[in-house]
Amino acid sequence: MRRKKPIVALIYDFDGTLSPGNMQEFGFIQAIGKTPEEFWQNSDAVSAGQEMSHILAYMKLMIDEAKSAGISLKRESFVSFGKSIELFPGVREWFSLINEYGRKKGVVVEHYINSSGLTEMIEGTEIAKEFKKIFASSFWYDQDNVAVWPAVAVDFTGKTQFLFKITKGIMDISDKTRVNESQKDETKLIPFNNMIYFGDGETDIPCMKIVKMFGGNSIAVYQPARKEKFRTAQKLLRQERVNFICKADYSKESEIWTVVTSIIDKVKMEDDFTRLQRKMRNRSL
Repeated sequence: MRRKKPIVALIYDFDGTLSPGNMQEFGFIQAIGKTPEEFWQNSDAVSAGQEMSHILAYMKLMIDEAKSAGISLKRESFVSFGKSIELFPGVREWFSLINEYGRKKGVVVEHYINSSGLTEMIEGTEIAKEFKKIFASSFWYDQDNVAVWPAVAVDFTGKTQFLFKITKGIMDISDKTRVNESQKDETKLIPFNNMIYFGDGETDIPCMKIVKMFGGNSIAVYQPARKEKFRTAQKLLRQERVNFICKADYSKESEIWTVVTSIIDKVKMEDDFTRLQRKMRNRSL
């Protein structure tokens, strides 16, 4: 059964996409007495030395460094660190503005996070309430609510599974049954051509490529002040991994605003056209 209004899913990476840095650098790393350079060098060394996932390495290092510094890593501690995460210009106002644009056009806009960062820290940000679902890494907690082990570790290929969950309306991050069941495109809650994926770098390539390949749109977000980020975005566009590249500015009338509102217009027109075709076919029966 088709919904009365089409849904457009806006799916965001977090670090470098909505925020100008890695979330661990906004409070946590300072709390353990390290510099960002020291923490990430240690994380890379653990990963390389043990042939270990980079995500598992940084999560394990967070637990170890917190213990060494005498910091109790309770869930609320992560949430507290998340409150200090910086956001790009316009991000705070973006959601209400683009939601209202969608409503005026007769389109439902939904927002999702698809990140290798930490769910708990994202939950501490002032924009957490804007997301229908946060798909990200997270910890397992003991009886005292202290983080002791990674519960979910989302790497750059693992992120692709959540695209298929979103298209089917599956919000359970641990689901491994329904997500693999065959389903006709016309019965999916959010078809891929109604998806817009936002990312900032090469770790987003699998998601960017899948969304674009199945008819949706991918946007590479870059920080103008960081030349290497702009070069990466240019390369992604040149290699046809993304449809658009935009400055990391979510203000109204920005590049991102223009691109996303144009895509919403396109989705609405295509939905109207499909409904008209169906109506004509029904008249022939």
